[in-house]
Amino acid sequence: MTIRYLVGDATALRGGASKLLVHVCNDAGKWGKGFVVAISRRWKDPEQSFQAWFRGKTSQRFALGEVQLVQVEPSLWVANLVGQHGVASKKRSEPPIRYDAIRIGLANVREHAMRLDASVHMPRIGCGLAGGRWDEIEPILASELAGIDVTVYDVA
Repeated sequence: MTIRYLVGDATALRGGASKLLVHVCNDAGKWGKGFVVAISRRWKDPEQSFQAWFRGKTSQRFALGEVQLVQVEPSLWVANLVGQHGVASKKRSEPPIRYDAIRIGLANVREHAMRLDASVHMPRIGCGLAGGRWDEIEPILASELAGIDVTVYDVA
């Protein structure tokens, strides 16, 4: 599998007909810092759906490794992947990233991408506020998204 790297806005996706935009959420129900700000600026439904999901107002289980798909355009879905336990703080020495949850979530993303015949797009998930390292995330991507077109966007 080849991961294509582009410089640009990860909410302005390029290429492919159907697309999944993947990002990492926390299991504390917090939304308002990091990449989610760009998502909310562009579309309102991913945040509203995430909050309803977190509050138990959907039938889908909310837990680490789970993925919620939110359709924001006719052939574009935002994948809210719960891969972070809590949020970063000065009181906490361990980063909130949970690599096992990222692996499980990306396996779920792969199933959705295959069903929708969609390419997968993302920023460097888990490497911002979640405190993850790309050298650990990238091999998980390669393993779990094998056979899927993947584009990773870096901020200009």
